[in-house]
Amino acid sequence: MELTLLGTGAPDGLPRPDCPCARCATARGADARAATALLVDGALLLDLTPGAALAAARAGRSLSGVRQVLLTHPHDGPAVELPAGLPAAGRVPDGRELTLISGHRVRAVPMDAPGTGYEVTSPDGLRLLYLPPGGAPAGVSEAGTAYDMVVGDVVGRPDGMARLRGAGAIGAATDVVAVHLGHEVPPGPELDRRLAAAGARAVPDGTTLLVGDYQSVPDIPRRTLVTGGARSGKSLEAERRLEAFPEVVYVATGGTRDGDAEWAARVSTHRNRRPGSWHTEETCELAPLLRGEGPPLLIDCLSLWLTDAMDRVGAWDDGTWAASGERALRERVAELVAAVRATRRTVVAVTNEVGAGVVPASAAGRRFRDELGRLNAAFADECEHVLYVVAGQALVLRG
Repeated sequence: MELTLLGTGAPDGLPRPDCPCARCATARGADARAATALLVDGALLLDLTPGAALAAARAGRSLSGVRQVLLTHPHDGPAVELPAGLPAAGRVPDGRELTLISGHRVRAVPMDAPGTGYEVTSPDGLRLLYLPPGGAPAGVSEAGTAYDMVVGDVVGRPDGMARLRGAGAIGAATDVVAVHLGHEVPPGPELDRRLAAAGARAVPDGTTLLVGDYQSVPDIPRRTLVTGGARSGKSLEAERRLEAFPEVVYVATGGTRDGDAEWAARVSTHRNRRPGSWHTEETCELAPLLRGEGPPLLIDCLSLWLTDAMDRVGAWDDGTWAASGERALRERVAELVAAVRATRRTVVAVTNEVGAGVVPASAAGRRFRDELGRLNAAFADECEHVLYVVAGQALVLRG
């Protein structure tokens, strides 16, 4: 089954007309995207967009053989002129199945948002799932067999990708292609990096793909460390790394603080933006979790883990530190680093970068700064991927 992406952008394209934002200002060349439309084997057109015939010609394709035009979502704005010779565009009721003269079978998949998804099966049994902008399948159950290709709103609906993955509809060999890309997505390499974390990829307008042909699925790093300063966006970046996974254990090392309203507000903000399918563990016992089996771990954060570890060994007192605290802390850190080295789980850990600021006035403060620097370096050595987040921008240090 041959699939040509006549466009890969949001319904109003990229750049948006008359939009002054930085993303639209830099959307040139391959980064410019027309509204998403798919041409399947020259016989089926999914979504009719302005300039479809010209887009097909630029891609070396023709719409003359199209026998069915199906829409996935309400099209706002002026009416799109139907190219000469094309059948009238329409939408299929949820659950209904069509058999085209070309031999393709098309089933309308109910969505959890306005719109219709389409499952297309080729005459030789290859399966494509195409999802509308902002949409994900409603009531996903065990699929049994994974799709050969899924084309949808990966950036806008990572939770939908997670549900499909959890139900087996996205498997290890499924080619996941991101479309409906608008001006809210980052440009160039940053988009590629974010999609790779979800096991997906983006392609330029006009690309032709072979459904079922082997593709190198983006390698998802198994161990990632995300570091940065206060309010840099590091926790949000860490959460993005795992938002397309069906299950995640969120390990909160900060615990609760009775009577601290500001801390409670921070915890609430983090909790409210996490997917409802994630499970939270409030603990500083990280080594047993790393040694165990299970879904991915998101550890937030190592600096609070170190605070707890230093509390336990009496590291804040100079005398205790010299007598036994330093040795005990080294042993606890070594246990954690060894567990990270040996873990079979996918892990994303958050930490703070405190070595570039003001030198702490107290010996205890300087001790914490130094020990956190050592911990970060040792933890990073065991990670395939290390990111530094500053001003909400993630810089790749490794991987």
